[in-house]
Amino acid sequence: MYIKAKELYEKWGVDTEAAMEKCADIPVSLHCWQGDDVQGFEKGSIGASGGIQTTGDYPWRANNKVELMADLDFVFRLIPGKKRLNLHAVYAITETDVDRDELEPRHFEEWLDWALRHGAGLDLNPTLFSHPLATDGMTLSHPDATVRDFWIRHIKACRKIAAFIGERQGTPCLNNIWIPDGLKNPPADRLSARLRLRDTLDDIFSVAYDKRCIIDTLESKVFGIGLENYTVGSSEFYIAYAATRGVNVLLDNGHYHPTESIADKLPALLTFFEKVALHLTHHVRWDSDHVVLFDDEIKDIAVEIIRNNAEDRVLIGLDYFDASINRIAAWVTGARNAQKSLLYALLLPHDGFKRLQETGNFSKLLAMQEEAKTLPFSAVWNEYLVRQNLSPDWFESVEQYEQNILSKRTGDR
Repeated sequence: MYIKAKELYEKWGVDTEAAMEKCADIPVSLHCWQGDDVQGFEKGSIGASGGIQTTGDYPWRANNKVELMADLDFVFRLIPGKKRLNLHAVYAITETDVDRDELEPRHFEEWLDWALRHGAGLDLNPTLFSHPLATDGMTLSHPDATVRDFWIRHIKACRKIAAFIGERQGTPCLNNIWIPDGLKNPPADRLSARLRLRDTLDDIFSVAYDKRCIIDTLESKVFGIGLENYTVGSSEFYIAYAATRGVNVLLDNGHYHPTESIADKLPALLTFFEKVALHLTHHVRWDSDHVVLFDDEIKDIAVEIIRNNAEDRVLIGLDYFDASINRIAAWVTGARNAQKSLLYALLLPHDGFKRLQETGNFSKLLAMQEEAKTLPFSAVWNEYLVRQNLSPDWFESVEQYEQNILSKRTGDR
């Protein structure tokens, strides 16, 4: 099947061998929080808050670092391509209670050692939710300077940690800032909180680090549950801030209106930013963090990355948390679909399509774009898995892992 597919793709001017080789070299950062429903390792965790909601009651989530690392070990063995691991700060490994503004690089050394053993890089996110100082809808934009100062110290600590990780691993650690700040009901003042946010970010970024070690990004959102009427960190705010301060933006495709596609936003931002980061999810009507599917939206995003030769400029991460199904299966399904979308995009004749557009041959362009949708992609995908020492028949191993490992767990469920 692959030989026939290869010959057919050659007629379209596509080198399947080069596509598979390139796909294997594009890193995708797997999010650690799918494994434990965004609980983290803090003592007395209050669970997800700040507009975040994990739904479902599937048993046997990871309860500690040993279980989470074991699950990730298993997941990594089922996913093709180059991998990274995306951590939230609440997954710091500490011997005693350490508040978030006191975190240090040593609290992430076990994770760094784990990643290096897997040949993977680490990325980091400060955690500005699920904390007593994040219970009234404001953190970095809070009217109380004491609250703001705590979160400033937390993010400064995380940036120091990210720079340490990046230096040790030899690739930049993406340090992504997302804040839940907003209001449930119509605000009386939209500007003051944004002025405070601007000033706190200026304070945070006043500390300079080697950009070969850390990439700073800001992640916007339309709204969160309980914060529906006003979000301080809007897309317009962060794009303007990043453009004027020399940092970068991160786009989560669930953080926009359902009719918006971040595929169109990517080339717009790449016109002005050296790098753009992504959190990929599957949203159903809102930022519902469903498992990434191999659907048109994800394929469109991958196409924009590949046809603009931006695979080194667009940093791809995953962000979903489904507690209604086996968490291992959720991880593997979403990660494989991200890889599928990249390979799919690599197998399209972009140069030929561009020539048709530039010469005004729109009739042929539309016809060829539609014909390309039925090219034998699956044969190349299966060949790619074989070359990655993987199989398309992976779910039975997840069922065995559930029976032999997960079902033996004690703890929350």
